[in-house]
Amino acid sequence: MLPETVRARLDLSYDGTGFSGWATQPGLRTVQGVLEDALARIVRQEAQPRVTVAGRTDAGVHARGQVAHVDLDAQAWARMPGRSDRAPAAGLLTRLNGVLPDDVVVRSVSVAPEGFDARFSATQRRYAYRVTDAVPDVLQRRHVVAVSRPLDVDALNAASSTLTGLRDFAAFCRGREGATTIRDLLELSWRRESDGPDAGLVVATVRADAFCHSMVRSLVGALLAVGEGRRDLDWLAVVAASEGRSQAIAVAPAHGLTLEEVSYPDDALLAARAEATRGRRTLP
Repeated sequence: MLPETVRARLDLSYDGTGFSGWATQPGLRTVQGVLEDALARIVRQEAQPRVTVAGRTDAGVHARGQVAHVDLDAQAWARMPGRSDRAPAAGLLTRLNGVLPDDVVVRSVSVAPEGFDARFSATQRRYAYRVTDAVPDVLQRRHVVAVSRPLDVDALNAASSTLTGLRDFAAFCRGREGATTIRDLLELSWRRESDGPDAGLVVATVRADAFCHSMVRSLVGALLAVGEGRRDLDWLAVVAASEGRSQAIAVAPAHGLTLEEVSYPDDALLAARAEATRGRRTLP
């Protein structure tokens, strides 16, 4: 007997330029809205398919390695291949990419293992922020932020090292009532590309178990002030110690940010990870 529903994992990429972020908003074009509309066209079932995502990206933010899940009626899932001999997952993949706009691509579809939750089972999210202090490449203008002052990568890394670890990032987050701003920032590092057409490109790698609203762009904005020589480490320490969102931080532009990867534990640990993530976090 088939289960009543099948949970499908969707791995997708999108160019965030034309979207008002991930989450559905009335009257606005969003990634979630476009994806759910596409699913509704393909999946013939009574209930509108609803998608759960690993990380809700802001307006203008891109994703190369976004992950989502959707629960579909088992009968609708079984109909996905149509008259072909494809598996249902392959059928859904082909059909989705046939109706989605060209700024969203579903890269793979699979049956999610038991206990999988795209949001709560994740152990890490990895973002990249791209900035250049050289003449910007016109082909990268939608994904790279140009700055007018030279960037000191050593200063950027020295400043970043003061912010990693488990701590309260309230100074860098747009708070939500009842939500914690405690996060475990696993990596915050910078490197400069030195050769070829990417010369002048500086890339930040940012990894954490999770991020709060605007956290990455606020971190980058504060660090760029140090990397450009406009602020020093003492200023950053004062800002980071703020008990609420700091007005001293200029949030970095959205289009330089890309969600690169979401990581998950082994299948046997998915449910336990989801349960632990749902608990409210506190500092030791």
